[in-house]
Amino acid sequence: MAGNGALSGAVIAVAGAGGPAGRAALLRLAEAGATVVGADNDPERLAEAVDAARYASGGASVTGEPVDLLDLGSTRDWAEHIEKDFGRVDGLVHLVGGWRGSETFIKSSLDDWDFLELLLIRTVQHTSLAFYEGLQRSDRGRYVLISAAGATKPSAGNASYAAAKAAAEAWTLALADAFRKAGGAGGPTSAATILVVKALVHEAMRADRPNAKFAGFTHVQDLAEAIAGVWDKPAAEVNGNRLWLTEKP
Repeated sequence: MAGNGALSGAVIAVAGAGGPAGRAALLRLAEAGATVVGADNDPERLAEAVDAARYASGGASVTGEPVDLLDLGSTRDWAEHIEKDFGRVDGLVHLVGGWRGSETFIKSSLDDWDFLELLLIRTVQHTSLAFYEGLQRSDRGRYVLISAAGATKPSAGNASYAAAKAAAEAWTLALADAFRKAGGAGGPTSAATILVVKALVHEAMRADRPNAKFAGFTHVQDLAEAIAGVWDKPAAEVNGNRLWLTEKP
């Protein structure tokens, strides 16, 4: 197991671990003492992210494997062997993302919807179904979805993206209700929660656009800090709640 941080002994899976937000999350969770298991559909990008987190965190327990999150069987296999290998699973952080939009509402492409429905909704369905029982067995299970403010206040050109994010949020809130009901009179012991951002920014973006303000954007390191902080709060406090990291629209 990992070190002596606040998450020492915890086993946390990160879906979409190869991107900038995934890299930041792998590192922050490892620094907090967790054993971290990343997944991504790009093996090379995932390997780079895992190696970077191991190096930066001083050799913490960070592993990764390619997983097809669009296949429920593959996602269930991933969840099951994490619990088998490490004896428990205490979290699933869902960082699978992507964006497509249009200039106007009338120019919205339903091809974009088909793409985003798979990427932003189907992967949430599969990870939540695959990890539910393991998270419920944990005494500090957490399912963490990263969402966007646009799901609350959609813009005309972002109809498909906002609708997909809103659907993913609704599915996650249904998961939260399942945790609430499973907890009975004593309240939930596991939780599903949503972290809401306007958009994300990382250092490479700032370097590419040095004059951009990125107003309201959340830095991936701040997001990672908020992700780790979900385990600091009681399950009942975060279960079924949206935690805003940007101004509410």
